[in-house]
Amino acid sequence: MSELLATWKSRLISVASSENQDDAAHDVNHLHRVWQIAQALLASHPEADALVVLAACYLHDLVNLPKNHPDRAQASRMAANLACTRLAASGFPQEKLDTVRHAIEAHSFSAAIPALTIEAQIVQDADRLDALGAIGLARLFYTAGKMGSALAHPSDPLATQRALDDRLYALDHIECKLATLPATMQTEAGRRLGEQRLAWLRGFRDTFAEEWG
Repeated sequence: MSELLATWKSRLISVASSENQDDAAHDVNHLHRVWQIAQALLASHPEADALVVLAACYLHDLVNLPKNHPDRAQASRMAANLACTRLAASGFPQEKLDTVRHAIEAHSFSAAIPALTIEAQIVQDADRLDALGAIGLARLFYTAGKMGSALAHPSDPLATQRALDDRLYALDHIECKLATLPATMQTEAGRRLGEQRLAWLRGFRDTFAEEWG
């Protein structure tokens, strides 16, 4: 990592930590993981501005509303506005602020904003990849617990005779949402990794159903 990125990473962590998010699924460890994934994606896209990606990775959840909040779809826009205010006050390059803003706005699944720049595409992929695989599974059940969802339907965990409902049953979230993520990936590397992580999740789902009985 260049000295410039290292310096800004430290500053960005301080900004993100100052919001005191009471959500282990979107805490500073999540931000570290998103940046780690983004760095792997950046390796295939040298044309992308790494400083923009870094800033968006660490500030994309600056405003984080619960999944059942009525303004959930606006959270990424709110986060983008707050992030740009904080960045401008910290001396971040003015000419990069709009690109950071778009990357943060477009990262959100619920906002449904197309990622129009390579930086936004990388951040969106990296954030969605952290929702897949083993850590994504842990985040799924953590969030479901906070929302009061049951682990699974008592007699039909795989939803063979009913409609999926991830508001009621945590296990349903794998097919309701997570299974759709690999197809939304913007980068080739993101799609490959997304498909691998989804295969692992589906294997877990089958094992869970067997043990559920």
